Amino acid sequence: MDEKTRNAAIAAFLILGGFGLVAFFMPTIMLALGEISPILAAVVAALFVLAFFGVFWLRGRAKRGD
Repeated sequence: MDEKTRNAAIAAFLILGGFGLVAFFMPTIMLALGEISPILAAVVAALFVLAFFGVFWLRGRAKRGD
């Protein structure tokens, strides 16, 4: 494994680990936000999903520039 693939693997691990941690706590977050406003809970859930794909989209754009 060369340095470039190792860095890509570390980045993927950190990204997936971070999103996995947030996803683990997402039911608790959704229930807490749902008590305030169901719309707020839906918006936060949608932003979480969009952020997941957005991070990989941005990483792909950055790598294409090399």
